[in-house]
Amino acid sequence: MNYETWEPVYERILSDFGYSRAADERARDVLAGLVDPVDESRFAPLADATVAVAGAGPSLDDETDAAAAADVVVAASAAARTLRAAGVGVDLMVTDLDKTPETARDLTHEGVPVAVHAHGDNVPAVERWVPRLDGDHVVPTTQAAPRGPVVNYGGFTDGDRAAFLADAAGAETLRFPGWDFDDATVSAAKRRKLAWAERLLAWLERRRGERFAVLDGRRAGIDPL
Repeated sequence: MNYETWEPVYERILSDFGYSRAADERARDVLAGLVDPVDESRFAPLADATVAVAGAGPSLDDETDAAAAADVVVAASAAARTLRAAGVGVDLMVTDLDKTPETARDLTHEGVPVAVHAHGDNVPAVERWVPRLDGDHVVPTTQAAPRGPVVNYGGFTDGDRAAFLADAAGAETLRFPGWDFDDATVSAAKRRKLAWAERLLAWLERRRGERFAVLDGRRAGIDPL
C-alpha cells in the first residue's frame, strides 16, 4: 500500500483519537536516527504463503495449533511470547514495544525480523529498546509519512499492521488466530482501537478480494472505510 492511499485513513484515525501528526513524525524521526534501511528481501518467505497473523487475545492459548499450521507466523506484540512458550516458531514480530520488548530483543538476536513501530507516545520505549535490538533484523515503521529508513505498510494497531505488512509482502492467504474483538477485559481505549483494527481488516480484505474468517458474522456491523 502506498502512502497516498493510506493517508486519508490515517487522517481519520488522528481525528478520531485526537492524536498529533507532528508527534508521530517526531517519533518516526527518532526511530530513523537509530536504524538502517530495511532489507525487504527478508520478507520473501511471506510471498505466496499462508500467513498466520497472530493476535494477542486470550483465544490465542487455544489457537496455537492454527498458527503452527501456517507456512509463516507473524506475531503481533505479546502474541510472540505466547507462541514461543507453546513451542510455535515466530517468523516476524510486529510491535510498538509497549509489551514484551524483551521478546523483540531476543528475536532479533536470534535473527528473526521485528517490525518496530514509532508513534507519538512511545518515544521513550523506542529510545530505550531499539539500541538493544540487533539492528540487522529491525524493520522500522511509522503510521505517518515514510522517511529515510522508516517505512509505512499501512495499519494502526500491532495486529492490523501485521496483516498489512503480510499483504505488502505478497502473502497468498491470511489467517487470524488469537483475535478477540469483543474482549471484555480490555480498557475502553483498547476497545476503540480494536474497533479500528476490525475496520482496517475489513478494508484490507476488500482490497485483497479475500474473506477473512475472523470477520465472519461481523461485517454487517462494521463501519466501512
